[in-house]
Amino acid sequence: MSPEAILADAIERALVRPRTRPLVIGLCGAQGSGKSTVAAALAARFPHTVVLSLDDLYKTRGERAALARDVHPLFATRGVPGTHDVDLGLATFAKLDGGQATPLPRFDKARDDRVDPAAWPIVTERPALVIFEGWCVGARPQDDAALVAPVNALEREDDPDGIWRRQANAALAGAYQWLFARIDWLAMLRAPNWERVLGWRIEQEQALRASGAHGAGVMSDAEVTTFVSHYERLTRHILDDMPGYADLVLQLDEARGCVAVRGADGDIQ
Repeated sequence: MSPEAILADAIERALVRPRTRPLVIGLCGAQGSGKSTVAAALAARFPHTVVLSLDDLYKTRGERAALARDVHPLFATRGVPGTHDVDLGLATFAKLDGGQATPLPRFDKARDDRVDPAAWPIVTERPALVIFEGWCVGARPQDDAALVAPVNALEREDDPDGIWRRQANAALAGAYQWLFARIDWLAMLRAPNWERVLGWRIEQEQALRASGAHGAGVMSDAEVTTFVSHYERLTRHILDDMPGYADLVLQLDEARGCVAVRGADGDIQ
């Protein structure tokens, strides 16, 4: 079965139960794992569904520039915890839960900046289902000892004292956990390994370039490799850590096919 079919079976059973607020499915997957495609397929299958992407909660370029100036230069690059507007995410969930008219944040990756809020789509009634998808949705922080040794050249050369990675880890341990606490059920699309994640991300950017997109956020293959280095530490941690607590783990092969399923016994509570 495809990842969306496996998830759809569980969601269908869950949606027959009465609820006072939307069912929130957390969908975690490394870059290029297909989580956005899966989320879109589920939204098309189930009426009254909202898809909220963690990527659409990125702070503006100006806000990240301020972080780069005041905390560490690497925070200019979107990606790690600390570069998202968690308060915006919490406020969005609160409005969806309350059935209020809810603007859904949007981020333009080609421009590397937030879309003008006047152009955000608006949900006018309480949804039955919210799919909250993102590369580190539901992630837990690392132990302090794991932060000592750099995992790649970016960390060795640009974060030799570990300031950036400790700050990102502290952010993940803090407000991000409040945001992830709204998830009712966490599913993971588990990539085969880090090397495949890098390959998938390069393929994504090649498709973006082929679409004719242009702007500050459009990258060459070499720039993608440097960019993805910002994600490597936490991605490797999630690949090792999340299978131990996610409700459902869908193991992917290199073609993004599901080759094994671990975790939940079938029902979303």
